[in-house]
Amino acid sequence: MDLGLKDKRALVIGASRGLAYATALQLAKEGCKVAINSRDEAKVKTAAEKIAEETGASVTGLAGDVSDPSVPAKLVEQAVQFLGGLDVLVTNAGGPPAGPFDSFDEATWEKAVNLSFMSHVRLIRAALPYLRKSSAASVLTMTSYTVKQPLPNLVLSNSIRSATVGLTKTLALELGGAGIRFNSILPATIDTDRIRELAGFRAQKNGTTLEQELALDAQKSVLGRVGRPEEFANAAVFLLSPAASYLTGVMLTVDGGQYKSTF
Repeated sequence: MDLGLKDKRALVIGASRGLAYATALQLAKEGCKVAINSRDEAKVKTAAEKIAEETGASVTGLAGDVSDPSVPAKLVEQAVQFLGGLDVLVTNAGGPPAGPFDSFDEATWEKAVNLSFMSHVRLIRAALPYLRKSSAASVLTMTSYTVKQPLPNLVLSNSIRSATVGLTKTLALELGGAGIRFNSILPATIDTDRIRELAGFRAQKNGTTLEQELALDAQKSVLGRVGRPEEFANAAVFLLSPAASYLTGVMLTVDGGQYKSTF
């Protein structure tokens, strides 16, 4: 199936590793020209080189911490300069720390809001003038299935990522007339460094091992395993592509059946 992404211009945030890296790689395989971002300049340059080498696509790495209010607009401008415009935007940021409600002070909440919500707001705001010029504009926010099914000890993520889902749905309604689609993917347990970090937190709290916690994660899926980053990426790239041109305002769980509700 031709997804219609050849020669489209994409900016993928937080993409030196994990789900966003897998998404950027798949976009490049589909023929996109890609700019990726990470806080670590050495890591993002290495990731860009790996994607370019594997796919033959034109790829650049842009360093910057999207929790810094001044960075998102700069990243968009740098990406547009390299890409020559913008058709596809993937907004993403590392998850806030795990822990119960009583363990976080107000400063931690504010930091988490900047990282996991305001980064999406600022990136989308900066990108809109360029997306309005695209004939196939598409935005994907990366969140978590915990916005539908909250998990213990993830109060920051459970709360703040829900705001991003609300933003995504609202923008789908507001900007559909401008031809810009907005969707979100809500992943569950997929084999990334983030999942291993959370499993390590639970192991320390429960007196278990990392391997035991990962095995428990696998059991939560009706498929009996954790997901692979490329499985997330395949869904993400489809939603971003012109092949999904009548899909907007979708909150798609990529979770191996972990989310149990009918709706």
